[in-house]
Amino acid sequence: MKVLLATQKPFAAAAVAGIREIIEGAGHTLALLEKYENQADLVSAAADADAIIIRSDKVNAEVLDGAKNLKIVVRAGAGYDNVDLEAATAHNVVVMNTPGQNSNAVAELAIALMIFMARTQFTPATGTEIMGKTLGIQAFGNVGRLVGKKAEALGMKVRAIDPFLPKEKILEGGAEPAESLEDLYSSCDYVSIHIPATPQTIGSIGYDLISRMPKGATLVNTARKEVIDEDGLAKALEERPDLKYVADVAPDNIDMLKEKFGLRVFATPKKMGAQSAEANVNAGLAAARQICDFFATGNTRFKVN
Repeated sequence: MKVLLATQKPFAAAAVAGIREIIEGAGHTLALLEKYENQADLVSAAADADAIIIRSDKVNAEVLDGAKNLKIVVRAGAGYDNVDLEAATAHNVVVMNTPGQNSNAVAELAIALMIFMARTQFTPATGTEIMGKTLGIQAFGNVGRLVGKKAEALGMKVRAIDPFLPKEKILEGGAEPAESLEDLYSSCDYVSIHIPATPQTIGSIGYDLISRMPKGATLVNTARKEVIDEDGLAKALEERPDLKYVADVAPDNIDMLKEKFGLRVFATPKKMGAQSAEANVNAGLAAARQICDFFATGNTRFKVN
């Protein structure tokens, strides 16, 4: 089988070497498409591929229409909104992600962003400490649980909510269950967002929730920019000069927000939650192993479509 590793933003050399060892060790062929300039390059390279490993690359209907041999796409990472799941299903292509492989990297970044904002972006101004503060976690999956554990170790009280988990599971994970999103936002000094971008969540965090936050609160987004209602965020920041927003991915209106609200707003230059050497390698190797297992046994454990 031909496995295409398609990455506009390439994996580290060590990860590519490990992926090659796994793929070729299982008797398959690995093809590389790195730093390509446009979507047409991916369409062309995928034409004879049996499997594709991607990062933030877009596997859309055009790619799927042209890839007649394609059987599986694995997104090396947790999110998979860059894959057209409906088109993949129509073409009988299995889509998987690699949950948990970059969770620690994202969790560490979430904690770092909290401290960065608490200490006024490391300027000489007097900041605050996160010890003794309450952290609310929106979505208590792999990343959310790790954020909670790290926050607890730093002396924070942790609350969480997850529509897919009963309260008992949240308690087992070390957090106090919130009764509702409104309860979570109104009771926490920090709220860390870990929800995917879906039709149900896009634009779901806006003025109503953000304006409920306590005095001096900070909203932390290491999920997807699309889950934020940017107009609602701007309105809440305008009305509440005590609130702060920090993100791992810049909102479309970041220039306006920074101009109006200064040190109360920060976004990393690019999405970097999974950008650690360890996460880079882990996700790539996991993707390779899942493809080989799929071809060998038909295992679809991490199928998302």
